Amino acid sequence: MWQPWNKPRSSSFSCSSFKDIQTLILDEPSTTKPKPSIFHRVTLANKLLRAWSNHPKLAARASEDPPRAAQTQPLPSIPRAEQRVVVYFTSLRVVRGTFEDCKTVRSILRGFRVALDERDVSMDSGFLAELRRVTGRKTGLTLPRVFVNGRYVGGAEEVRWLHENGELRKLLEGLPAADSHLRACHVCDDHRFLLCGECSGARKVYAEKGGFKTCTACNESGLIRCISCSC
Repeated sequence: MWQPWNKPRSSSFSCSSFKDIQTLILDEPSTTKPKPSIFHRVTLANKLLRAWSNHPKLAARASEDPPRAAQTQPLPSIPRAEQRVVVYFTSLRVVRGTFEDCKTVRSILRGFRVALDERDVSMDSGFLAELRRVTGRKTGLTLPRVFVNGRYVGGAEEVRWLHENGELRKLLEGLPAADSHLRACHVCDDHRFLLCGECSGARKVYAEKGGFKTCTACNESGLIRCISCSC
């Protein structure tokens, strides 16, 4: 039979209101410790720095020890590269980040209309050997590398920073102008290299005495630097 309508049903759950639930939640003790705010950490760091500077022994030691930058070796330099900018770069797109850095640096330097000696290490291994000899490093070389008046300036990050702060213009003051870099070279189509006229890129020349010999006028790829646009 159906149970009557007016019979109350028993329930083990009772709740007075949602307000009571929120009160119970807020009244629960917190088990996690609050993390110190960033202002607290900055204040603590400032206190440590003040205590370190006021300590006589630590202050004396800091004044005696020269900065780490002064203890490093002198910056590399290129002989016979005065009155121009030398940039070692690569035209290969194997590593896109490196290619974009080289492209950006070359664009920045060309904008100053100064004598620019661009040395593509991917077109001539002699440039790579030269860069390794100058820097004293055989591995871990990053491109591009920029030299001004024979003195090392830096890579892509340093050139960007100098350009944004106006310091690059000061470094390039007094260098001779080079109008040929304002447009693409009509001789090499802005590749900076041409096929060797002696061997036509074959790397071999014929001599009456001895037959075929290795061409000494070009590099390992049978290329020579373009005289029209190269320093």
